[in-house]
Amino acid sequence: MDFVTGLFSTNGFLIGTVLPFLFVLLVVVFVHELGHYLVGRWCGIGAKVFSVGFGPEIAGFYDKRGTRWRLSLIPLGGYVKFVGDMNAASTPEGFDDSDLTPQERAVAFQNKSVGRRAATVFAGPAANFVLAIVIFTAIFSVFGRGIADPVVSEIRPGSVAEQVGLQPGDRFVSLDGIPVKQFSDVQRYVSVRAGTTIVMVMERDGKELTFDVTPKLLDIKDRFGNKMEQGVIGVVNNAKTGGHRIEKYGVGESFAMAVHETWFVIQRTGGYIAGVFTGREKADQIGGPIRVAQMSGQVATLGFVPLLNLAAILSISIGLLNLLPVPILDGGHLVFYLFEALRGKPVPERAQEYGYRIGFGLILGLMVFATWNDISTLFGGS
Repeated sequence: MDFVTGLFSTNGFLIGTVLPFLFVLLVVVFVHELGHYLVGRWCGIGAKVFSVGFGPEIAGFYDKRGTRWRLSLIPLGGYVKFVGDMNAASTPEGFDDSDLTPQERAVAFQNKSVGRRAATVFAGPAANFVLAIVIFTAIFSVFGRGIADPVVSEIRPGSVAEQVGLQPGDRFVSLDGIPVKQFSDVQRYVSVRAGTTIVMVMERDGKELTFDVTPKLLDIKDRFGNKMEQGVIGVVNNAKTGGHRIEKYGVGESFAMAVHETWFVIQRTGGYIAGVFTGREKADQIGGPIRVAQMSGQVATLGFVPLLNLAAILSISIGLLNLLPVPILDGGHLVFYLFEALRGKPVPERAQEYGYRIGFGLILGLMVFATWNDISTLFGGS
């Protein structure tokens, strides 16, 4: 009985973890595939299948254009199978379209111009970025945004801030010449610059003082106990002296802020991915479905708005991941189309086939690595 109660309670496995995970992932996947589908249709390309999830079909229907819309058993992705595609990865059936009917030949993916194919492929990641902007706009305009003044409320003993002479009551003016408007600007700037000296201009008693501060890389735990490495200088902003408040904005201002927020997440995520490849960042933050499910359940305990915020961030991450120049991903397809545009003819079928095999191996390896990270984190590893 205790097992059943834990399973279905609001903080149990099904309602507390699985449902938030499915909500976040299925919304992001659906919008990604909808981007492919809508732009493909606008480009005159026919679609055979629109699937959310992989594997056996749970439920589905045919629309008036003959596309099968389906919900599949394994909710870890989705696909649109266009006319002329061999499989869910949109690998070509070859340049021989003799097995297609005249009607299918007219709407076959491979028979469209390289520009139309590229637009259709790029539309998936683009839709993820648009979804994030829409979510952030809704959050800022309806629920507002938490704001804190760029004021130092406390100094951590033994911290970098204490060593360079920062004091409670100091107000951040600029970081490396960039104006500071709120305390989160400081957190964001400092967190990714461990080991890099930052020129900080502070206001103290009406005078501006300049400090050279080098953030220290530390393991930080969030409110759920999840560990992450980031740059820290040891300043704290609290509710007593930090001017904490909620500010709401009009739709236009919220949209502009949402674009800025989306770009920030793109830069942060892209910078991390680049850092992993160059050895500047550890790869232990790469997570898979287990970590997404865990985070969804944790964030869901804070409310629906934080869960929406997580969906926006995950949407950006999936959009960026799909733009990596790896065959089988959208970015790999775009690389092939770039070569085709430059050569004036498609990349040889055998080269594409080898590329897709290599890409499949890379993605499979990434999935295994991400799952290993998830399990290590889940059971107390690094």
